[in-house]
Amino acid sequence: MSKITDKVWALAEPVAKENGCEVWDVEYVKEAGQNYLRVYIDREEGVDLSQCEAVSRALDPILEEVDPIPDSYIFEVSSAGAERALKRPGDFQRFIGSLVEVRLYKSKFDSKVHIGRLLAYDDGAVEVDSKGEPLRFEKNEVAGVRLRME
Repeated sequence: MSKITDKVWALAEPVAKENGCEVWDVEYVKEAGQNYLRVYIDREEGVDLSQCEAVSRALDPILEEVDPIPDSYIFEVSSAGAERALKRPGDFQRFIGSLVEVRLYKSKFDSKVHIGRLLAYDDGAVEVDSKGEPLRFEKNEVAGVRLRME
């Protein structure tokens, strides 16, 4: 994570907890010439618009006061989503047995995209069961991993 996202995560975490949620991810990206700060939240029973709004309203003045980003940006709070990206070791451990999509930088086993049940995560390496066959992808091969809807 960048220093900006680390700072925002630290500011957002207590706000999310006060609203019965957890921070899933924070991203600071440039899209179509605009900077976006996005805080993704989650909770076991799912997130709806009211939780996103509550976290946004509580976090916005904190961000204004602390001012962790010198440039102008658009601030958004949203649900992590059903097909969220898995990034941290805890994300992978939480979703062992779930259906995932693994995207690779280069083709392996005749494809750059593999869908299967997450079997294991080991220091960046991902193992999935794809059509009854275990496939292992090393950290340097994996471009990204997302949950897939059943």
